Amino acid sequence: MQTTTTRFYQLTATEFDWKISDQITIKVWGFNQSFPGPVLKARRGDTMVIKVKNDLQEATTIHWHGIRLSASMDGTDDVQKPIQPGEEFEYRFIVPDTGTFWYHSHFNETRQMERGMYGALIVEDDTEPVFDADKVLMMDDIKLTADNEFRKGNFIERWMERHDGRQGDIVLLNGKEEPEININAGQTERWRFINSSSARYIRLYLGGKDFKIIGTDGGLLEHPEEVTEVLIIPGERMDIAAGPFTEGENFLIESLAYNRTTFLKTKDRNIATVKVGATKPSIARLPYNLREIEPLAPQGAEITRKVKFSVGASWKHGIDFLVNGQLHNVDKQVNVGELQVWEVSNTSLMDHPFHLHGFFFQVIEENGKAPVYKAWKDSYNLKPKSKIKIAWMPDNRPGMWMYHCHILEHHEAGMMGHFEVVNPEKGPSGVHHHHHAHHHTP
Repeated sequence: MQTTTTRFYQLTATEFDWKISDQITIKVWGFNQSFPGPVLKARRGDTMVIKVKNDLQEATTIHWHGIRLSASMDGTDDVQKPIQPGEEFEYRFIVPDTGTFWYHSHFNETRQMERGMYGALIVEDDTEPVFDADKVLMMDDIKLTADNEFRKGNFIERWMERHDGRQGDIVLLNGKEEPEININAGQTERWRFINSSSARYIRLYLGGKDFKIIGTDGGLLEHPEEVTEVLIIPGERMDIAAGPFTEGENFLIESLAYNRTTFLKTKDRNIATVKVGATKPSIARLPYNLREIEPLAPQGAEITRKVKFSVGASWKHGIDFLVNGQLHNVDKQVNVGELQVWEVSNTSLMDHPFHLHGFFFQVIEENGKAPVYKAWKDSYNLKPKSKIKIAWMPDNRPGMWMYHCHILEHHEAGMMGHFEVVNPEKGPSGVHHHHHAHHHTP
């Protein structure tokens, strides 16, 4: 039995200079003078106490993406007052799951996350497969002016950004442009990829080499899945086993073009160069059986709720991003212990990354077919004109929760739903939803 402990962290949000390459230094917003912020680590069952001090000129909150915590700690303005400049807020929660998670601003996100307000949170335990090394790889992109300042864009550009989501022309890995990654020949490493970009879909490709997907949002899969590429949508995580490679065999980590029906078309992009060094012995052990994932519901389970993502014409904005026909939809309550089977549909002609706060779901059907493998997810791509069926179980963590499109500009434009999880024995909390017409900053 592993012992649990309490881990204390301090995160201070400030503006600071950061070198993304030898040529370019930019002013970013982030935590502890680091872009991305520090990697927070814990073991499953630990209590994390994280003091966040806000030394920015505007309010913020921090969302712990993928952590099954109590509603009051979820870091949205449904459940807490934003942390004002000069103020501190203490987040305290137990981490019940092993896996690759992350934290990011959930206030004025299109501005704060673009500028660097995010970092990784890694939870480990003794049952994990053994690797020679473990790397956390956060992928992002930024859009700069000729003076290397964050680009605001003119009216047309802003309208296109509202439609497409902001896709920057500089792709970053751990805050650096096209860095080098080193691995020893003969070794196998766990690479934890996190897509922290506003809107970029990353079709991860390692120069044609095979790699194994071993985990995603909610931890390990049942078995490693061997592939040559995998799509990683905004908010999503993919853990892979990389290697063994041969000495001197250098290759690119790339994002291949992916058409998500936007004005601006994506191209193949280099993310990093992998340099394979001297051969070293390996201690890596990757079993075929990683864990068992019990299905929550059969494919034919009866639907308990329908959630529809759509895009509609709007006099005011030209285009609206809607959930069940509403901006910032307030959805029906969910009772603790009642299995949820939701049909989540996308009637629009573009992809949308669906993200559920606070709970993992299983995709039990996509466009009438069962998925290739079982996984615990909190983020999943809704392809154009598609339907997925998800199953999830609301455990006893009552309070206000949300789901939304993780393209930050679509989320800000209203493509989100708020709902309360209620313990039927106790009734609603009486906490009223107080969404702030989404904090636009002039």
